[in-house]
Amino acid sequence: MKKVLVANRGEIAVRISRACREMGLSPVAVYSECDRTALHVRYADEAYPIGPSAPRDSYLRIDRIVDTARRAGADAVHPGYGFLAENEDFAAAVRDAGLTFIGPTPEVIALMGSKTAARTAAIGAGVPVVPGTEEPLAADVPDAEVARIAGSLGYPLLVKAVAGGGGKGMRTVTDPADLAGALRAARSEAGSAFGDASVYLERRLTRPRHVEVQLLGDQHGAILPFVERECSIQRRHQKVVEETPSLAVTPSLRQAITSAAATIARAVGYTSAGTIEFLLDEDGRFYFLEMNTRLQVEHPITEMVTGVDIVRWQIRIARGERLDLDPDRLLAPRGHAIECRIYAEDPDNAFLPSPGRILHLRPPAGPGVRDDSGATAGLDVPIFYDPMISKLIAWAEDRPSAIARMRRALGEYLVTGIKTTIPFFTWLFDQSEFLEGRFHTTYLDEILKARNGRPFVEPPEAAEDVAAIAAALQAVLSPAAVAAPLVDDARSDPSARRWKAQARVEGLR
Repeated sequence: MKKVLVANRGEIAVRISRACREMGLSPVAVYSECDRTALHVRYADEAYPIGPSAPRDSYLRIDRIVDTARRAGADAVHPGYGFLAENEDFAAAVRDAGLTFIGPTPEVIALMGSKTAARTAAIGAGVPVVPGTEEPLAADVPDAEVARIAGSLGYPLLVKAVAGGGGKGMRTVTDPADLAGALRAARSEAGSAFGDASVYLERRLTRPRHVEVQLLGDQHGAILPFVERECSIQRRHQKVVEETPSLAVTPSLRQAITSAAATIARAVGYTSAGTIEFLLDEDGRFYFLEMNTRLQVEHPITEMVTGVDIVRWQIRIARGERLDLDPDRLLAPRGHAIECRIYAEDPDNAFLPSPGRILHLRPPAGPGVRDDSGATAGLDVPIFYDPMISKLIAWAEDRPSAIARMRRALGEYLVTGIKTTIPFFTWLFDQSEFLEGRFHTTYLDEILKARNGRPFVEPPEAAEDVAAIAAALQAVLSPAAVAAPLVDDARSDPSARRWKAQARVEGLR
């Protein structure tokens, strides 16, 4: 293996390319029209266009990506996460082209990529699962039959897409009258996001925690689980903060949950990096949720507490190498790590995407701080893709110190030209429930609702007064104001009536 095509974009494409460089491999990028000057393109040794900006015409085009890999003379393809990373047809097309797919086999992707099939595999491995339907609900199943099945499971429940992840194709139902509408909405969203409109039903646990286990499996039968990650800070089923280890996991529970994850992976012959996700109820019981047959967004925090380069090991496994890591070391974290997903979103406007040009960008640095980013100053954040621009990771000897370091890093992070979620994280890291570890998967949605739209950036009164004085001085002493004729009644000058409003704007900068 000498040349690797990275079938992705943004921060994960840069991350993979960096691993390739360290291993003496040549990274090859692909890009859509709006990404032609993106960081991942400039970082690679070679870069090739694959189509228009819309994902379905570029990053989701299996034929174009495989053809590009052939033309570039690549030996292997790394899918990253998202897009085609969990598409068994893509993995098969890469294999059929005589190239190495840096990931699990197409057969395992197909098996574990289906949440219902994965549930069946977990049950067969003796691992408890959340009660739900074991087969997808066919589109022609009568509403009355769906209502009967839902009633047997009990409310509240979730309508969930069989394919994909990230909270897409998922709806919560607490009232039986809302079931039919939730089914239609989930099917429509799943079809658009994953090309598969299949859904199933699952009981919704009350106030659970979301805990997951990173795995590596080689082609010689070895499966090694890592210390768990806590992923309960979610907004609308989408993770926004992850940390490791979890405050809710005792040493005995860690042994049980990592053993269960390894048992499932071993049962299906898993290779490469993957993650088994669990729900942990208030009594400490865990249930299999699903498996992600790819690299996870939050893999850096596991790397920070174990010292293992997971992307590097993906490549080594794809080359046929054996895992030679110490299993005990992987389950004994060194310190604590936290990750914030920095999105180009406006937290003061219902977290709507905030595409546009980044005018200034100053990422944080210093001890224990890592910023995995695909953004640079002067480039545009396009409207076509997930708005995550970077992942900010902080590591320290313990959780309180990691939180303090993250606060410092957030304070250093400067992004202008677009809105970002940095003010939201600054606020979140001051919440007592978060600081004490008293949260669950719906905690964030609940406290955001309780804020009732209050802005995340509120200047202190003293700062507003200073800004008002500064704006007034600027208005009075500017060349235009000095040259203007004096008037007896300042109220006749519209600018005099606006200076305080301008001061408020300045105070919010």
